[in-house]
Amino acid sequence: MIHSTKGIVLRTIKYAETSIIAHIFTELFGIQSYIVNGVRTSGKTSKAHFFQPASILEMEVYQNDLKNLQRIKDLKWGHLYKNIFSDVTKNSVALFMVELLQKNLKQPETNEDLFHFSEDAFLQLDQAESSTTANFPIYFSIQLAQILGFKMLDNFSSERNIFNLYEGSFSNEKNAGENQLSVEISFYISELLKAIHPQDLREIKMNRNARMAILKNLESYYAWHVQDFGTMKTLSVLSEILG
Repeated sequence: MIHSTKGIVLRTIKYAETSIIAHIFTELFGIQSYIVNGVRTSGKTSKAHFFQPASILEMEVYQNDLKNLQRIKDLKWGHLYKNIFSDVTKNSVALFMVELLQKNLKQPETNEDLFHFSEDAFLQLDQAESSTTANFPIYFSIQLAQILGFKMLDNFSSERNIFNLYEGSFSNEKNAGENQLSVEISFYISELLKAIHPQDLREIKMNRNARMAILKNLESYYAWHVQDFGTMKTLSVLSEILG
């Protein structure tokens, strides 16, 4: 049966001589794998450029829930970015977001709220100012955790100023456990938890060391909540790119 759906490209794998298998987070069917024949060919008819990670596509697809590999009947750009594919910093952030989605989307379950959030996040990143872009990976990680059901509690106060990573909330120093973060990093997390829209990130001033410390701790937070989460390969790239 043919369906029209949007999709966000997460990863592609070479298959045979000219084909690929594309893992795409779709609006209607969750994460799906599509075999695309003849895409790795030269010439004007090649569609390889559509399958860059983070691409947003509008597709007509054949969907058979009994099969592991689906097929695409037709596709076009759902949105053509102005900056993500050409700007090194934004592309690195987008690849981080793609990897984080991959690690959390393990079953082909429909989640339209998550899809719409993710789509909007990539569009916001494409338009973001440099001050917003630098904090965007943290913002995306925090918001994604909320949608996935393990949100962090914004209960920061002068007394509760230590963030407990395992609990996902703030406590006072006397009650903080082994997984407590520093006062400085805890304060930054409290500010980031208040960011409702990416534009709010402009007011949060951090240096690279603070950003990377938060991202590494968020990696641990995800690892506690997501089975077989592993490590984020794109973090090492962000550590070099983000100022």
